[in-house]
Amino acid sequence: MNIILVKVLATALAFSQATTRPDAIKAEFDPGKDTAEVEQLLRAGCLHMRKSFDIEQINLDDLIATAMDDKDALGDEIKALKGLSFSDLHMVYRQFCKGEAVEGSPVDLSQVIAFYNDALRDLPDVGRLKGMQLPGMSLILDGKGERFAEVFTAENRRVWVSFSEIPETVRNAFIAAEDKRFMQHQGVDERGLVRAFVGNLAQPGRPQGGSTITQQLAKTVLVGNDVTYERKLREIIVASQIERTLSKTEILELYLNSIYLGRGAWGVEMAARGYFDKSVGALTPVEAAFIAGLAKGPSYFSPDRNAGRARDRLAYVLGRMQDDGMINASEAKAQLPHIVPYQRLRPDTGYHFIDHVAREARSIPGVGALNTSSYVVRSTINPELQRATEAVLQEGLARYELNTGRYKFQGAEANISDALKTMTDERRGDAPAWLAALKAVRLPLYDVHWEAAVVLENGRGKRGDVLNVGLSDGRIVPLNPWNASIRRSLQVNDVVHVHVREAAGKRAARAELRIRPSVQGAALVLENRTGRILAMTGGFSYPESQLNRAVQSVRQPGSTLKPVTYLAALRNGLQPNTLVMDSPIVLPPIGQTGRARAKDYWAPRNAGGGSGGAVTLRRALEDSRNLATAQLMANGIENTAEQGLDRVCELAVEAQLYKECNRFYPFILGAQPLRLIDLAAFYAAIANEGARPVPHVIDTIEQGGRQIFKADNNAANWIGSVDRAAFFQLKSILQGVLARGTARSAKHLATYAAGKTGTTDNELDAWFVGFTNDVTVAIWVGYDNAEGRRTLGRGQTGGRVALPMFEPILQAAWRVHAPKVALSGPSQDALRQLVAVQIDPYTGGMDQYSGQRSGGSVEYLRRDPVGGITDTRYRIVSRDGGYQYDRGDGYNEDGRRVQSWPYDSRYGMRDYYPPQSGYSGYYYNPRVYPRSPEFPDEDSYYRRAPRRIDPDYFFGRRPF
Repeated sequence: MNIILVKVLATALAFSQATTRPDAIKAEFDPGKDTAEVEQLLRAGCLHMRKSFDIEQINLDDLIATAMDDKDALGDEIKALKGLSFSDLHMVYRQFCKGEAVEGSPVDLSQVIAFYNDALRDLPDVGRLKGMQLPGMSLILDGKGERFAEVFTAENRRVWVSFSEIPETVRNAFIAAEDKRFMQHQGVDERGLVRAFVGNLAQPGRPQGGSTITQQLAKTVLVGNDVTYERKLREIIVASQIERTLSKTEILELYLNSIYLGRGAWGVEMAARGYFDKSVGALTPVEAAFIAGLAKGPSYFSPDRNAGRARDRLAYVLGRMQDDGMINASEAKAQLPHIVPYQRLRPDTGYHFIDHVAREARSIPGVGALNTSSYVVRSTINPELQRATEAVLQEGLARYELNTGRYKFQGAEANISDALKTMTDERRGDAPAWLAALKAVRLPLYDVHWEAAVVLENGRGKRGDVLNVGLSDGRIVPLNPWNASIRRSLQVNDVVHVHVREAAGKRAARAELRIRPSVQGAALVLENRTGRILAMTGGFSYPESQLNRAVQSVRQPGSTLKPVTYLAALRNGLQPNTLVMDSPIVLPPIGQTGRARAKDYWAPRNAGGGSGGAVTLRRALEDSRNLATAQLMANGIENTAEQGLDRVCELAVEAQLYKECNRFYPFILGAQPLRLIDLAAFYAAIANEGARPVPHVIDTIEQGGRQIFKADNNAANWIGSVDRAAFFQLKSILQGVLARGTARSAKHLATYAAGKTGTTDNELDAWFVGFTNDVTVAIWVGYDNAEGRRTLGRGQTGGRVALPMFEPILQAAWRVHAPKVALSGPSQDALRQLVAVQIDPYTGGMDQYSGQRSGGSVEYLRRDPVGGITDTRYRIVSRDGGYQYDRGDGYNEDGRRVQSWPYDSRYGMRDYYPPQSGYSGYYYNPRVYPRSPEFPDEDSYYRRAPRRIDPDYFFGRRPF
C-alpha cells in the first residue's frame, strides 16, 4: 500500500473520530479485530465531510470530476499528495464516501491502523493545561529604573495576561482572523478545512491551513511544529481532548498568550509592546486587527519586511471583523497604524550580573524563577560603572599577558568575506562595503569592550611590511600585531579586537591587537552603606565562561585576610603603634603534646626571607609582614598561639568571611579559600566601622503592578565583638598601605582610599581590595587551574597585577556614582574612645621629637578609662627588644626592601621602586620593574621552601 495513502487515511481516521464521536476517541486500534470499526469510522467521517461541502455550497462530485480531467496537474499542486496516484485516491473516495464496491482496492486497513497506533503513542497529557501559565519574561531595570535586560527561555519571551485583561476587541480580532466558528466547533472545524482546501485550489500560492485556534494551541504548547502527517494526526486528537478538558475561555487565554507574533514576541501583551509600545489593554480595534493578522505568518506579513503584505492582511482581518459585526464599515477602511521602530533590548554588558540577579531572585520566598513568571525587577546595577569595570578587567588581564609574554593568539574573531560577497558598493559617496559588514558582524565575545577592526591590507609595501585595519568609524590605521607569527596568520577581511592609540603630536593614530587572555579575573563594586552591588564581572567574558568568579568560586585570599588578625589585636586593646617582633617563629602542630616530626612544625617566612626586628602593628600590616603577623597571633592576642588562632577564626566567622574556619596556622595568612563577594563585604564593614552590609543585586520586584519584594538597604550585620574605635584604627592602617606600604604605587590615592594587596603562595592568586567612603572595589586575578597549578609568574603580586585596575574603576565610580572626597575620620562614637597623637610612623614613639624627626604622622590611639592614652607600645615586645628596631632588614610582599630607618632628610622614606604610572582612561600600562636576586618578589609561607618550575614562565623553564 502506498505510504502516502496510509498516512492520508490514518489522518482521516483521526478527523472522523474528532468530528463524529469526540467523546469516545480511541488512540489505539487492534489491527486484527478493529478493521470493521475503522472502515465504519472512515465512512462516517467522509459522509460528515460531504455535508460540510454541501453547507458551503460546493458540489464535491463536480469538483472531483473536474479534477479527474487534469489529475496529474492536481497531484503536482498538492505537495502533501506528491507520490500518490490520484486514481488510487479516487478509488478510496468511491469506496468510503460513495459506498461502492471497488475491485482491486489499494487500501490495507491493517497498515493504516499500525501507522495510526504508532503516531499516537505517548500522547501528551492534556490535563496539565488546566490552570497552566506558560513561561514568561522578566524585565530587569537598572538602579535608575531604566530598562537594562530581559530574562526568558528560548521561544518564551512573553508577559502573561489573564483573559479579563485582554479587551474583547482583541479576542474578536483573533477569532475573525483565525477561527470564525471557534465558539461552535469541538476542536476541529470541518467547514474551515473545506474553505481552506477550495481556496488553495483556486489560488495556489501561500497555502491556507484550516487549523482552528484549538489546533494551533495544541501545536504550539503540546505537539510541536514539525510538518508531518504524524504531527497533524496528533494535533487533531489532542485538540479534541483539549476541548473536553478546558473551557473556551481557558483555551483562548492560553492561545493568546502562547502565539508567536513576530519581533521576538510571544503572546498579545509582548506584541502590543513590541509594535505599539503600549499594553494590550490600550490597543485600538485597528491595532488589535493588525496583531491578529500576524498570527498567520509573523515573518511573511511583517511590516518591517513587506509593508504591502501587512496592509493587505490588515484589510482582510478588518473585512472579516466587519462581516461578523464586530466593527462598522468606516473602521474597516482604516489604514496601517503607526508602528514603533523595532528595538530589541540586547545589552553588551552585565551578563554575569544578570545571572546573579536570577539566582538571588530564586532565593527570595514567594518569588519564582525569572524565566517562568513575568516580573519587573529593579536591580542595583549602574550600567556606566558596570561597563567601565568590565573594560578595566578585560584590558588588565590582556595587558598582564602581553607584559609577561604569555599571550597566545588563537586566530581572528570572525571573517567578513562571505558578507562582502552579498554587498554592493556601486553608488559613489556610499560607505565602503567593509564598513557596513564590520558594523553588522556580531562577534563571539559580544561583551568585550575593545573595538572591532577588519584587516584591509597585509603584505609588502614600498616601505616594508604593511598591515592596515579599518575601524568602525571609517578610519584606516596601521596595526601592531606584536610578532611576525601573528602578522602572517592574519588574512584580509579578518575581524580582530584592537585598542586604538589616538594621534598625539607627530605620532599618528595606530591600533594595537588585543588577544583573548587565558588568565581570568573578577571584579566587584559594592556600595558600603547599603550593600548594593553596583557592578560585578565574574570573568574575562561571559560567552567564553559563564562561571561567576566573584560569587561562585573560592580562592585563597592571601594577605588580604591579614586585617582580620590585626582587628582581633586592636579589639584586645593593642594600638597601631604597638611593637611586635618581625622575627622567625616556629610553632608545633596544633594539639600536639609530644614530640612531633620536624616537617609538621609551622615556620612561616617573609617575602624574600629576612626579618625586620621590632615593628609597629601599622608597619607590619602596611608592609604585609608574615612573621610579624604570626608573632602577633602567637603572642599578642591570647596567651598561646592556639588561643590566638581561635580568636582570629571566630572573628572571621563573625565577619561572615567563612561559615567555619579551618583550624590551622596558615589560616591567618589567607590559606583558606573564600569568595570575593564576602571579602568585599568585610572591607565595606571596615569602611563602615563595623557594619557589614548585606551584598545584594535586587532592590524591588513587582508582579502585575504590585510590589512583592523590597530589599532593606539599611540592613547591616554589625560585627559586634569589635567596637568602632578598633575598626577606625584598622581603616587608618589600611590607608597607610596606599600611602607607604605594598600599594604605594597608588599613594596619590591615599587621601581618598584605603585597601590591601594580597598574593598567595607561588603567585597563584593576586588580589587588591580597596574602599572609599562610598564604595568598596575588590579585584582578583589568577588562572582557573582546572588542569594544574599554573602560577602568575615570579613577582606578579597583587600590587603588580590587581592594584593597577583599582584606580580606573575608582575613577569611574567617582564620575558616575559618588563624588571624590577625602576618606572620613572617626565617627563620634569612635572618637569618644580615641585621641589623635603625633607619632613617629616607624618606631611608634610619642615623644615630642619623634613626629618631627620622621616627618610626623597622626595616629589615633585608644584612651584609657580615665581619659589618658593606653600605652601598649611595649606590651608584646619589651622595651629592650624595641631598641633593636634598627637592626632588622627584610622585604615586603611586593619585593621592596624594608629597613629599620628608611629616612631621607629631603624626601622622608626612600623609594626603592618608583610608583607605577601610565594610567589612561579605563586602561593602564603597568610598569615592569627589573628583577634582581637582591629584591625577591615571591610571597611564601615557608623558609627555603622548594620552588616549582613554571613551564609558561617567559624567561624560560627556571625554578623560582
